[in-house]
Amino acid sequence: MTHINNNSPILVTGATGYVAGHLVKKLLAKGHTVHAAVRDPENLEKLKYLNEIAAQTSGNIVYFKADLLKPGSYAQAMKGCELVYHTASPFMLKVNNPKRDLIEPALLGTRNVLEEANYTESVKRVVVTSSCAAIYGDNIDLQTIPNKTLTEEHWNTTASESHNPYAYSKTLAEREAWKIAKAQSRWDLITVNPSLVIGPGINPNATSESFNIIKQLGAGKLKSGAPKWGLGLIDVRDVAEIHLQAGFTPSAHGRYIACAYSTDTYAMTRLLLEKYGTRYPIPKSCLPKWLLWLVGPLVDNTLTREMISKNVDYPWQADNSKATKAFNMNYRDLKTSLEEFFQQAIDSKLF
Repeated sequence: MTHINNNSPILVTGATGYVAGHLVKKLLAKGHTVHAAVRDPENLEKLKYLNEIAAQTSGNIVYFKADLLKPGSYAQAMKGCELVYHTASPFMLKVNNPKRDLIEPALLGTRNVLEEANYTESVKRVVVTSSCAAIYGDNIDLQTIPNKTLTEEHWNTTASESHNPYAYSKTLAEREAWKIAKAQSRWDLITVNPSLVIGPGINPNATSESFNIIKQLGAGKLKSGAPKWGLGLIDVRDVAEIHLQAGFTPSAHGRYIACAYSTDTYAMTRLLLEKYGTRYPIPKSCLPKWLLWLVGPLVDNTLTREMISKNVDYPWQADNSKATKAFNMNYRDLKTSLEEFFQQAIDSKLF
């Protein structure tokens, strides 16, 4: 049982990120002092969204310069903190060098933050943003597990640097986190494992892959059809709430799957058609797997035939009951989340 003092500052790494932005908003609204670790505290344009929120709340935000790849980089930001949220990790599917662009930032960043927690006597709890990608590799993996349903007990064993490198980076990073946590006894570790996150961001121009996906739907890249690529979805505001509760619930422990709905990419498009179908080239038909297998890699080099074979037409299912019960979650309506996300992309002229 870990009790966090409400008066101590709270560290959030990658504070300008998609999930982190909403987490910081919730912390500030509750009057907390947030130590926001960012790449460049002088970049006022990047920080303006957080500053606008801070100005309207009773909380306080203090910025610290930090670098995922630099040991000791989080020392000042963590000083005096009992609770640490490590959200900083790249979410990109198109990379030139998976090791440099995904694996090293995820793995070394996690190691740096958690080793700093070992040096910082005040730290009692660390909450790491992991991913469902650390739980499974491809949808075909679900065919061999009980009830074809993912739980917190499962680990991704099929991703590699050459196949699904993003998932591989999240798996390595979370395993490293648990290894470091279990080697000591002063602070406890909790991981939040979200499925695909959707919904409007604090920053409408965030770099998360989620924004690229909604952009593709509105820009017509998939107008010939959307495949039935099974996946889980959750609103970014609900993910932030799970993070908040994971930090402050004394009995919280272990991993938490953060997912509200099991669906697929074709079903997502159906939810957007009613409101936006006449004005934007949202896919109206289901793209057959054989056709995507044939032309997909020619259109997008990250879409390999192996990925298509192992994910399209395989349903995705996860058991979210642990987080739902522990944190009394009531998830936002999926259609509303998608519409609000799409509308933000329109307003921001993403397509």
